[in-house]
Amino acid sequence: MSHRIRKVAVLGAGTMGAAIAAHCANAGLEVDLLDIAPDDDDKNAVVEAGFDRMQNARPAALMGGNVADRIRTGNFEEHFDRVGEADWIVEAIIEKLEPKRELMQRVEDTAKEAAIISTNTSGIPLHSISEGRSEGFKKRFVGTHFFNPPRYLKLMEIIPTEDTDPEIVEAVRTFGERVLGKGGVIAKDTPNFIGNRLGSFAGMQSARYAFENGYGIEEVDAITGPLIGHPKTATFRLNDQVGLDIAVAVAENLFEAVPEDESREELKPPEKLQEMQEKNLLGNKTGAGFYKRDKREGKTVFDVLDLETFEHHPAENPEIPIAKEAQEQGDLASRLRFLIDKADEDKHARYIRNTLLPYMAYASRRVPEISDTLEDVDHAMEWGFAHQNGPFRTWDLLGVRETVENMQSMDLEVAPWVEDMLDAGNESFYKTENGTELQFSPVSKEYEPVREDPMYVSLDRLRDGGKELASNDSASLLDLGDGVLCLEFHSKGNSIDAGTVEMGNRALEALERDDMVGLVIGNEGRNFSVGANLGEMAHAVQNGDLDQIENSVEALQNLLMAFRFAPKPVVSAPHGQTLGGGLEVCLHSDRMVAAGETYMGLVEVGVGLIPAGGGTKEMARRLVSPPLHTAPNTPPLPFLQKAFEQIALAKTAGSALEAKEMGFLTEDDRIVMNADHLISAAKREVQDLADGYTPPEHGNNVYASGRTARAALEMGVKTMQWAHYASDYDGIIAGHVARILTGGNLSLPQWVPEEYLLKLEKESFLDLLKQEKTHDRIEALLKTGKPKRN
Repeated sequence: MSHRIRKVAVLGAGTMGAAIAAHCANAGLEVDLLDIAPDDDDKNAVVEAGFDRMQNARPAALMGGNVADRIRTGNFEEHFDRVGEADWIVEAIIEKLEPKRELMQRVEDTAKEAAIISTNTSGIPLHSISEGRSEGFKKRFVGTHFFNPPRYLKLMEIIPTEDTDPEIVEAVRTFGERVLGKGGVIAKDTPNFIGNRLGSFAGMQSARYAFENGYGIEEVDAITGPLIGHPKTATFRLNDQVGLDIAVAVAENLFEAVPEDESREELKPPEKLQEMQEKNLLGNKTGAGFYKRDKREGKTVFDVLDLETFEHHPAENPEIPIAKEAQEQGDLASRLRFLIDKADEDKHARYIRNTLLPYMAYASRRVPEISDTLEDVDHAMEWGFAHQNGPFRTWDLLGVRETVENMQSMDLEVAPWVEDMLDAGNESFYKTENGTELQFSPVSKEYEPVREDPMYVSLDRLRDGGKELASNDSASLLDLGDGVLCLEFHSKGNSIDAGTVEMGNRALEALERDDMVGLVIGNEGRNFSVGANLGEMAHAVQNGDLDQIENSVEALQNLLMAFRFAPKPVVSAPHGQTLGGGLEVCLHSDRMVAAGETYMGLVEVGVGLIPAGGGTKEMARRLVSPPLHTAPNTPPLPFLQKAFEQIALAKTAGSALEAKEMGFLTEDDRIVMNADHLISAAKREVQDLADGYTPPEHGNNVYASGRTARAALEMGVKTMQWAHYASDYDGIIAGHVARILTGGNLSLPQWVPEEYLLKLEKESFLDLLKQEKTHDRIEALLKTGKPKRN
């Protein structure tokens, strides 16, 4: 039975159903989104309302303007036969057992034999939903629980029942990883599965501990974010984001569903949360929760809830000395060890110990009840809650034995299997042997291999295996095997500096070797590259060293042109922020293999500069030249206008699909939904191109539209200034952009070599760097992280 999934039917257009439909459409699948038909004339009213809500969701659920065209809406009364066309049917209706059962009977009657059927329930036992269905139905029925918002959260919990065919489980996991870009974990059919079982315990226990021990909301959020490897939403901000009503409902349902849980009382929502709910303080959705967004003196402020009066007051940003000290300890392991050690003498360190250890001990007591493997539990918390490390990896960082002793002194019950593990002389949950990572199994009481994703290439593991050919502080050159090299950035923000350029040249030298077939430019940082290193530039400007800057602009231009005309294929693998110089690197490669979540933009205008690594030239080459090449009499202005606005307004694509609409990506470039698969996909792309590869023609391949077109663009800038959309200085920078895009002072349109525009880029860049207002913009961005409009 083959499981090629091309068509999906999502039943239920509520928050989750519509968002799952959106993400399937993002991945290029054809989607039917159906919901109940109300009694009045418009039988699509319910589904359309859900669809509209999803289209307006923030952060955006859809990756591009035309993605919604892949979703066809309908209702259960008139369009249920469409379920029969789907390869995968996912149910996401109201969380009540009877309606789900009735729907599943209809699904069984309509679905084709090979279709996979799943439910996105978060709290109803799967075996209850499939009760009374045929054996054939039960074999292909599985839970697929997405986390909200599904486009951005990586976790997909896969819940087989005892009747589910293991082949179906594997097919769903592979599909989730490769097509939807999710991380699949296998959970057991127990209440709230893994993520919400542990997340609910941690959320309620940490709130209760704060309330009972007099910790303020701001204090808790200041110490429970990135300091301990959690996201910035920390503890209470997270509740505001999720919605207090949802957090409380999940915990209450869980409390009812687990009468045998020894920590059941801890799952009960504290009274304070109930009171907040009665006062409609639900968080972002009602405008106020633990925080309330307000405006004062033209600035957005977040006022904080007083837990006694339930009034909001201005934030105090309390000083927390221990947080600063902990931060100075270095990596996560050192920070956490430091905080746990200080817990007896410092109240903030005590908060961390007295909430982190109970959560880890609880996780140990829930295994193997909720999952057979530690890695699935850890991944559920890492991918569903954006924790840097799940409970068992965190425990390893702290030292398992030491932490168990700590837990025992706090009267916390540790699962017997952990003590068995230690008694057998095993000191950690995870260990690496002969290059293979192993995890301790609470079931077999032996170490077993951690599951490997065959599509994932770890650059760190290659480095550990001696595959790093050269390295400096900013970048490395690695051997990916099969004659493919990888240029990896690893400076702060993967910004581009002298070290990056030096390593780029090393990569080109290595590429000359006969046994090399091509180069991948990719990394595993949070962002591909935030652009040029502004600190390095500001330093040179302060020292009045414009010659040095001129040399570095030339060095970058030369490197990127060498990538563009290299004798062997160069493929870049952008993901996350790919801005300014980072995007210029990509624009000079033969192909891009981009992650779905790639945010591309030439944003130099924000610091008072223009793209001078060939970015402006590339916009003329990519957006203006092709239509003029095809039909020489085409008026160039509409294409110029698009290129001009993208640079002058520093437009950034909100996804790789938008980047394609903007012309940063071409039809030949690939989009990969799972960022973990980028390096391996880029390597395959190099291998595909390498056979019979010839570099691009080096000739007059840029259309310069000349003076008349330049005047038209400049007129547009004037109009924006008159309407107060642009400052005088914006106008000066935009004038430079218009000048370069149209070829400077050419009286007539003509085809010119790329080098011609590169020279204009460099002149403008150096000219702008002499301006005081550009210095102010650079300084503002370095200081505040926000661009300044002056």
